[in-house]
Formats: sequence, structure tokens, C-alpha cells
Amino acid sequence: MASSSSSSSLSPPGVPMELHVTNREKLLSSLRHDLSHSSRPLHGFVFLQGGDEQTRHDTDHIELFRQESFFAYLFGVREPGFYGAIDIATGNSILFAPRLPSDYAVWLGEIKPLSHFKERYMVSMVYYTDEITGVLHDQFQGSGKPLLFLLHGLNTDSNNYAKPAEFEGVDKFEKDLTTLHPILTECRVLKSDKELALIQFANDISSEAHVEVMRKTRVGMKEYQLESMFLHHTYMYGGCRHCSYTCICATGENSSVLHYGHAAAPNDRALEDGDMALLDMGAEYHFYGSDITCSFPVNGKFTSDQLLIYNAVLDAHDAVISTMKPGVNWVDMHLLAEKIILESLKKGCIIVGNVDDMMAERLGAVFMPHGLGHFLGIDTHDPGGYLKGLERQKEPGLRSLRTVRELQEGMVITVEPGCYFIDALLLPAMESSNTSRFFNQEVIGRFKCFGGVRIESDVHVTASGCKNMTKCPRKIWEIEAVMAGEPWPLDKTL
Repeated sequence: MASSSSSSSLSPPGVPMELHVTNREKLLSSLRHDLSHSSRPLHGFVFLQGGDEQTRHDTDHIELFRQESFFAYLFGVREPGFYGAIDIATGNSILFAPRLPSDYAVWLGEIKPLSHFKERYMVSMVYYTDEITGVLHDQFQGSGKPLLFLLHGLNTDSNNYAKPAEFEGVDKFEKDLTTLHPILTECRVLKSDKELALIQFANDISSEAHVEVMRKTRVGMKEYQLESMFLHHTYMYGGCRHCSYTCICATGENSSVLHYGHAAAPNDRALEDGDMALLDMGAEYHFYGSDITCSFPVNGKFTSDQLLIYNAVLDAHDAVISTMKPGVNWVDMHLLAEKIILESLKKGCIIVGNVDDMMAERLGAVFMPHGLGHFLGIDTHDPGGYLKGLERQKEPGLRSLRTVRELQEGMVITVEPGCYFIDALLLPAMESSNTSRFFNQEVIGRFKCFGGVRIESDVHVTASGCKNMTKCPRKIWEIEAVMAGEPWPLDKTL
């Protein structure tokens, strides 16, 4: 990681397309196993439709294209308008490219031959999208209509459904809409070494950018200037044209708004002396993302109140990471984080009473209404959080969990405890007969305009524990040293 404040020690790594070959082989193995287990024949095609370019409303302004995530996982194709197939019998992979008009070469660049896509994306064959029906019928080795395994299933984060492929001639095929989605989703949950390398680079360049922002933050700046510095660093030095999500650059009271930074709250407040900043920003590299949150005082020095809340969250963050390993249940990790935060708030005299009683009344959800973390990969909220049969819990806080699974080696999951002072949650809790007794009314008033603290790292579950992929200053002394101009990483011997 760079010590200079104006450059980077990193450069964008090459992307091996073998990564997507491996992803296809993994899916093929899982799908064949499932078909054999249910005594179904091993023939037909996995068939996916890639994303299409979108225009801005009714204009001809084309939004920057980003590939549909399942298609990106299997084929790594960056261009719009493609389809892809995997022959279950032979293992052959087939891409179908759009047949571009001749004036494409005038306005948008060279029209690549099909051989270019075959070589670039390491597939068995490439045809045009207007040849799908004929090619698949020719390749099919079974009897009757060829069978297409299409992608259709629920995303448990968005409650939207994956859209099955549509093309002219689809009625000439048999269709299976239920088998593929859960199998392909589960393939995405456990990351290969090549996937982990891309997620690590996204973390490295994003961590470095967070340090750059932390070092250059000054009272009087605008929140969007912090966002701008991050975007510049990750693109300039990391080649990251896309972010994993809209940057959250929240200061002062805004830092209690969990998903601040959207169009109606556009990172536009001026930083004031005494504010906490909560910056949740992550770059994406070749589809694979990062999701990192740093919290720090904008003037570079923690007050006693800021130190209390920050260390409450840091202790929860560190305790979870030190406990994580295969077999550990994620709900238990969420509850561990809640309990540590409540114990710290009690030590700081913000709340009073028995912490177990507070847990029973779900007081932790008043201060941390979101879940502890989520799977991370090609999507910021990577799918697979709820296997068939796993129910979302109904209690406050726990119902916001994006997964309730036991950890497995190969998962990448965010650890992002937080502590926020949100009037919409605090005021009802302070008036409720079940929870009002826990609040020290005199002390909590001091925190009315505090905002909040979140600390978020991306963590890879290993065979015996876990590895934190995020490399940001976390301890109080580290943050204050970096903000005073010290290089990062710090010389721990000093």
C-alpha cells in the first residue's frame, strides 16, 4: 500500500478468463449431479441472456453498460446483447453475439469477428444471436425438442425475480424454469482462488482510496468532495470504472441515515468541526466488488463521546472476525455484535440495566437496525443468503439479516456492525413501556445530533478461521496518525 498521498503502489491486475471457465465447470458439475440424483437425463442446455444497453428514459443517451451478474459469472462478457449456452451432455460452451449494423464501425468502433469472442472469452464456439434456434437444435443430442434450463428465481435481497432468456424461436424448445437458479446461486456463494484475487484487488485499491480520503478530509469541504476523491483514486490507479454501489459520504447527523447518498440526499452537506464522517464506498473490478466503511472525526481528533461510540463498534467488529470460522451461525454473530455494543453503551452510561434483558427486548436493533453483513462477490449483496427452507426472522434487527446461514470455507461476507442515534427508532423506544427503563435520559440527549458509526470489512472464510481482506486504519491511534499525515501502513515499532 502506498505511503505517498498523491500516488498508488497498485496497478490493475490482468484478468484470467480461466476464472469463468472454472465457474462454468463448477456449474456443470453441480447441475449434472442434481440431474443424476433425480434420475433425469444429462442433456439439454443451460441458457442465459446477457444484459442489454439502457437509454435514459425516452432519450438516446445510453447509460454506461454493466453486464447482468449471472451472465458475467459464467462468461465474463463485458459487451451488451449476448446470449450464452452450456451443453450439459458435452460441456461445450457457446456464445451468441449480436449481429451489428455496418454503421457501428463509424460511430462505435471496429466490428469484431466471432473468432475474437471465442478467443477472448475461452468458449467452444461463437455464433450470432439470430442463429440460436438452429445451432442449439444441431448441437442437441437427445430426442424431441431440446431442453433449455432457464434462469428464473427470487433474489432474497431485492424480492425481484431473475428474468428467463427470451429470443425468437424459444417456443421450439422445452423449458425448465426451476432447476438452474438455486444451483447457479449456490455456485456463486463459494469463491474460487481467482475470484478471491479480484475481490482482494478491489479491496486493496478501495482501502488505499479510503486512506487517501481520510488523509485529505478537512472541515469546510463538501461530502461530495470526499466521494470525488474516492472515485478518482480507484479509477485513476485501479482502472475501476464502476463502483459496487452508490457512495455513502455521510457527516454529522447524516451519518445516522443508513443509505444516505441517493438522489434525494446527494452527499452535499458541508463538513463541520466536531462532525463524525461515515464513508461507505467500494470499487468494482471486472465485475467483482468491495464494500468498505470507515468512520472518523472530520477534524482528525476523536472527542470522548466519539471515542466511546467508535470503540463500541470496533470491539464488536473485531470480536466477530476473531470468532468467524466454518460452522459458525451468522445469526449468532449478529447477536454477539449487538451484545458487545450494548455492553459498551452501558459502560458509557448511555443505557442502564441488565444487558440480557435488553437483548430480550431487542434493544440492540434500536442502535443497529440493519443486519451484521451480507455475501459479497459480483454483486454487493451477492445472492444465496437464504437457502430453500431457511426463513427470515421476524424480530427487529434480525429481520434485516441478508443471510442466516452457517459459515462455510470460501464464503466472502461483510462484517459491518454499527451504532446510530436515529430519532425515528430512539423516540418510540424511549417511550415504550418495554424499553424506556433502559435509557439514561440525561446522557442520551448529548447524542441527539451525533449521527452514527459503522465499521465494515470484507472477510473471507478460510478452512480454520477467516481473513480480513480490507486494509484500512481501524484503531483510534491509527486513524489519528494517518489524518495527521503519517504514511499507511504505519510503522508499528514507532
